[in-house]
Amino acid sequence: MIGVGPLEPDDRPAWAELFLGYNEFYGRALPPDALERAWREFHLGHRMHALGARLDGALVGIAHFLVHPSTTSPDACYLQDLFTSPGARGRGVGRALIDAVEEWARAHECSRLYWHTKEDNHTARRLYDQVAENRGFIAYVIPFQS
Repeated sequence: MIGVGPLEPDDRPAWAELFLGYNEFYGRALPPDALERAWREFHLGHRMHALGARLDGALVGIAHFLVHPSTTSPDACYLQDLFTSPGARGRGVGRALIDAVEEWARAHECSRLYWHTKEDNHTARRLYDQVAENRGFIAYVIPFQS
């Protein structure tokens, strides 16, 4: 059975491994202070939030999300990072994390939950097409840091 809940202090090593795996998947190298900054923000619980999914007691998935204002509706919840360990894929971990973030966002009166993924991330998109609506937007980015 998959359990989803807040990250605990003892989860840090497993969380770091998952977060590094997520960034590796997208071909990114994290700046040296990124892990510590993210972990600290999650535990402050003001700007960024995190949930972990456990299977047989082991942390096998993570979801990082934040709430931001909107000009056209109440606050929106953005699911920034979603990652499942390769050995746990196909077992409902991603869906459980999305469901938990959706529940959190509804409880915090957000107007919507949304996220981005790469067009060629076909495995994840099979799940996303089942649980959400693809509205066809294209993301443009102007990076300020390398």
